[in-house]
Amino acid sequence: MTTAEILRAKYDNAILLSLDQLAEILHRSPDALRIGLNEGGEIASIINPCKVRIGRRLYFRLLDIAKVIDEDKA
Repeated sequence: MTTAEILRAKYDNAILLSLDQLAEILHRSPDALRIGLNEGGEIASIINPCKVRIGRRLYFRLLDIAKVIDEDKA
């Protein structure tokens, strides 16, 4: 199974992940992830291109996050 398939199975075929779900995947607290994304730095430069805003809510594209995880493994 690919990383994307694993994530889709875990999150009921979701296309977008919430900040809480992404924090769970990255083993961080939601607050720490939020601060890291807002302050800039390496994590922000990698994760911020995956962001999608719908109204005031922040989501992350599941396929892009899976690609980021796979690139980190290589």
